[in-house]
Amino acid sequence: MRALRIVSIAEAISFLVLLLIAMPLKHMGDMPQGVSVVGPIHGVLFMAYIGLAVMAREQLGWNLGRTVLALAAAVLPVAPFLVERFWIRPVGKGAPAKEAA
Repeated sequence: MRALRIVSIAEAISFLVLLLIAMPLKHMGDMPQGVSVVGPIHGVLFMAYIGLAVMAREQLGWNLGRTVLALAAAVLPVAPFLVERFWIRPVGKGAPAKEAA
């Protein structure tokens, strides 16, 4: 679970950095280096998030619908933060987030 939580947050941050910093620098500042660096990092984190979410789905008690929503969250800029906070992060003393949802 910890790896999924970390990757979820890192993927969301890398997506925001790509969209809000690297892309504007590329298109408005004629500085494509940011996308060349952040793009591949985000790509690896995206694939790791997808893989870890699929592997952890049973342990988290996610049904198919929640799994699809968690996977779809990867293509929205801030949605992985919400998945981490409400569906992955333990609630209380080690209780899985599924009990709170």
